[in-house]
Amino acid sequence: MHQRQRQASKRPMWILVLLCLVSFFLICGYVYPPQNSSACYVFSSSGCKAFSDWLPPSPKRELTDEELASQAGHEGKFSVYVHASQRKPVHQSNYFINRDIRSDKVVWGQVSMIDAERRLLGNALNDPDNHHFVLLSDSCVPLHKFEYVYNYLMYSNLSYIDSFVDPGPHGNDRFSPHMLPEIEKKDFRKGGQWFTMKRQHALIVVSDSLYYSKFKNYCRPGFEGRNCYSDEHYVPTLFNMIDPEGMANWSVTHVDWSEHKWHPKSYRLQDVSYELLQNLTSIDESLHETSEKRKQVDIKPCLWNGAKRPCYLFARKFYPETLNKLTQLFSNYTAA
Repeated sequence: MHQRQRQASKRPMWILVLLCLVSFFLICGYVYPPQNSSACYVFSSSGCKAFSDWLPPSPKRELTDEELASQAGHEGKFSVYVHASQRKPVHQSNYFINRDIRSDKVVWGQVSMIDAERRLLGNALNDPDNHHFVLLSDSCVPLHKFEYVYNYLMYSNLSYIDSFVDPGPHGNDRFSPHMLPEIEKKDFRKGGQWFTMKRQHALIVVSDSLYYSKFKNYCRPGFEGRNCYSDEHYVPTLFNMIDPEGMANWSVTHVDWSEHKWHPKSYRLQDVSYELLQNLTSIDESLHETSEKRKQVDIKPCLWNGAKRPCYLFARKFYPETLNKLTQLFSNYTAA
């Protein structure tokens, strides 16, 4: 991300590092405002007006993605990098075409997840205009207008990296003494993998070999009887040790772990409602729960440059079947 426009010969680029974030661009790039009064009535008159604030007027012909972004004022403010661990996807949006990076197989719970993150960041760092980096998956959806997300991240002085102390079996009990002396148990942290980070922090991640090697060798499922998952511990621990004041200790991507299962709650079509989206966008406190028998809950306000603000810009995990309904609701809840 960057804060000033470059000369026309060199377009400014603001990065949202997205891992196949098809849903975001389907919502932000493919949806057009309602073209007749009956359609507007479905969304409500205020909803139609809010949606047209950031999308171009109804075109006489179908516009390209580049034309849409240009008219909406988004052109040059983001770029996309796709890491597909399985077969190469077929992209419809020009924002995704030729944006696939060299990929490798990614296995859940293995260090290959960290490798994919480092690969994405490494490719994005090649563009000097990329100043802020966001990791998302194809099950993530935006919770706010593009301008809100852009300003929230661009003008923040922190990286949003989820990081907290969990003394229980799914936290510090995963620590291996083999990580000593470089990493001590008191510095070991846990957190979700869905980060956004400033350029200086992205550079640290891709250049680190010391701490990365410790997690690669000693944080993996089944090692010495421990089920350690690098994607939950490497980045939170790294920045807790290197720059604890430079991260917010919470992620701007909402994940619902209230079911206490191995995987977070997934949203199906019947789960999606205006009320759900309103609830997600109104959360202004971050919650961390430990894995001990007598669980401890730590609740802290989400502070943006010192002021309390809503915590989340994105949410997951949404099934593809929810896309059309999310599209219909989007203009209403972002305008509220």
